[in-house]
Amino acid sequence: MIEISVPAIATHALDLIRNEEVQAIIGPTTSTEAEFVINLGEKAQVPIISYSATSPSLTSIRSPYFFRATQDDSIQVNAISSIVHTFGWREVVPIYMDNEFGEGILPYLADALHAVDVRIPYRSVISSKATDDQIMAELYKLMTMQTRVFIVHMYPSFGNRLFNKAKEIGMMTEGYVWIMSDGMTGFLGSSTSLQIESLQGALGVKTYVPKTKELEDFRVRWKAKFLQDNPGEVDVELSNYGMWAYDATVALAMAVEQTAATANLGFQKANVSTSSTTELGTLGVSRNGQNLLKALTNISFKGLSGDFQFIDGQLPSPPYQILNVIGNGARGVGFWTPSNGLVRELKSSVPMTNTSSTSNPKLLATIIWPGDSTAVPKGWQIPTNGKKLRIGVPVLQGFREFVGVTFDNATNTSTVTGYCIDVFDAVAQALPYALNYDYIPFATADGEMAGNYNDLINQVYIENYDAVVGDVTIIFNRSMYVDFTLPFTESGVIWVLEHRINEEFRGPPSYQVGTSFWFSFTTMVFGQKEKVVSNLGRTVVIIWFFVVLILTQSYTASLTSRLTVQNLQPTVTDVKELIKNGKAVGYQPGSFVYGILKNLGFDDSKLIPYRSPEEWDELFTKGSGAGGIAAAFDEVPYIRLLLSKYCSKYTMVDPKFKTDGFGFVFPRRSPLVSDISFVYDNREALMPSNSSQNSIWSRILNLFSIFNQKDLRSHTFKKSGNIDNAGISLPSTCAPSPSSFSVHTDFSREPPSPLYSDSNPNGQAPHEVAIDVDQLTHPNQEHC
Repeated sequence: MIEISVPAIATHALDLIRNEEVQAIIGPTTSTEAEFVINLGEKAQVPIISYSATSPSLTSIRSPYFFRATQDDSIQVNAISSIVHTFGWREVVPIYMDNEFGEGILPYLADALHAVDVRIPYRSVISSKATDDQIMAELYKLMTMQTRVFIVHMYPSFGNRLFNKAKEIGMMTEGYVWIMSDGMTGFLGSSTSLQIESLQGALGVKTYVPKTKELEDFRVRWKAKFLQDNPGEVDVELSNYGMWAYDATVALAMAVEQTAATANLGFQKANVSTSSTTELGTLGVSRNGQNLLKALTNISFKGLSGDFQFIDGQLPSPPYQILNVIGNGARGVGFWTPSNGLVRELKSSVPMTNTSSTSNPKLLATIIWPGDSTAVPKGWQIPTNGKKLRIGVPVLQGFREFVGVTFDNATNTSTVTGYCIDVFDAVAQALPYALNYDYIPFATADGEMAGNYNDLINQVYIENYDAVVGDVTIIFNRSMYVDFTLPFTESGVIWVLEHRINEEFRGPPSYQVGTSFWFSFTTMVFGQKEKVVSNLGRTVVIIWFFVVLILTQSYTASLTSRLTVQNLQPTVTDVKELIKNGKAVGYQPGSFVYGILKNLGFDDSKLIPYRSPEEWDELFTKGSGAGGIAAAFDEVPYIRLLLSKYCSKYTMVDPKFKTDGFGFVFPRRSPLVSDISFVYDNREALMPSNSSQNSIWSRILNLFSIFNQKDLRSHTFKKSGNIDNAGISLPSTCAPSPSSFSVHTDFSREPPSPLYSDSNPNGQAPHEVAIDVDQLTHPNQEHC
């Protein structure tokens, strides 16, 4: 029973088994050479007991003669992913060595992070033979990236070199997050004050070993002996690996005692042929190996590290303690257990499961982060020396109030303006950090849009663009491949119908306000003959009105309802009638609305595209029978813009087919999504300061207050001589047109391709769309 060290372990192990005929080996101490030694023990039936070879890949060897007096690294990854999830970080970068120890943990770490929706944008692999300059070069590369959360999985000596360089170049400052695996954290007690200084603010996970009187007595004896043998060392502590080494030795001694009575310590020599040229070919088999194997499998006792028992060849999953390096050492801030997840106290039963969709930093005690900060780092930032974001924008022929692209062929440049651009610029300026970006028109060489909106969004998915800013609607299938910010405008698909105006309600604002109040009161009480011109006289009548209001309101409401229903006889009652009668309807090309109309049952020949408000009005003016349209389907923001220009002629039906509005597009899990959404979701009014001359803001305001020259030609103002006598023919009455329109679709099926086509907006086979159309009207008497 001999403990051997790392340097020539393969040669020494073979020599010990073949020449010394040892009954068991405690080692190896690293995962790098463990595979050979484990196979050697398997062939010779000699138990191999390691207290520090933690690579999960060693488990795949599945040798019954390999015992791990510790846990493999696949267990601690769940503790690490819980920390990341608790603080809401969406991206992390693992930093590890290019050997069995470093690389073995990666598949398990990636799976654990994926389970909590955390992305690994980059893996930093550093050679175990790297110089300090090479380490620094890799750290400089990490500084140019957005991610600021790093998981370090290295040998302690190599990890200390990494942290020294990180501190030197300014990566141990505020905003950075460093999480150490148990491979480094387990040796913090053995680190010098100089090494601890470079780790300030770092977090680490460490196998939790409960304090007992036996353990403390052993610590005192061990430290005295260590300092006697190493007089130059100070403030050293027994590591967990030292405890496991001690417990492994005790376990093996107990197993030897149990088999002593029947032990046959000899080796059965191998049948060596004259043609055998390898040393392995001459290796014998231990006659006592199977007895020791059985004894070690069944052994159980209370060791320094706690309950000691081999389950499937290794110790059971322990709790992990979360440590925060601060001052001269590490302070415990919480625990992780397989059953409860993260908890403040080990006795706490409040769980934080790995699959939770919410984060809760209060599960841990206050942490002092790098830079001596108590504020939780957001986990990413735009580096000052990083590249500019490439932001794609749609190229619209009309509706340039939303996004307008102007090309300068002389300089081969473009200018991008519009409401969507103004909103994004305002949000970017309000961010607590500088956001550098360029707008890239999604255009062909001749200045036309290079595809539809799905094609534009797909450019983010395939990483040609870093984002898309424009009038992009948030819908389900698009969200499967990109992330959207919160919507900055409402949306929905609605039906627009032609309307005329009531001349009694035209004129300057003061006249419309007075007429509205007067009409509301007088029509419910009496049909008066005399004109009451003065405001004082009208006030007296209004007061009198309240006297009889209670007596008349029930009768008046009932009568009004009956008369309204009788007078509004719709000419179009539902979408099926439009389809049945072969009516043409309009839509914007490139929009997902086209696919909806196809699914409703409209023939291609009856779907007429329009690219601008002027073209929209022209199609309505022609009518369906003359190459125009009878109705148009579009989204709320566009319709409001159209009505702001043609309010006297058209109205819109309340939207029932809901979408989530316009949003900005980013790659999946982009940290910019939450920051941008937070800015415009927490400001009372995000009025862009640099709105263009044709800003949509003015269009929206005009929708509520349109008083053009035509208004002054109507009613009393034309008769009073305040304007010229040129007039227009207007209907004498104007009644509302109650209507509703709902469309129900099934978005539950998986799409066959990254982004669906316009002819199939849901990325699936056309399916039934249920229509509930109630009183969709194009009445003879209409209003604006």
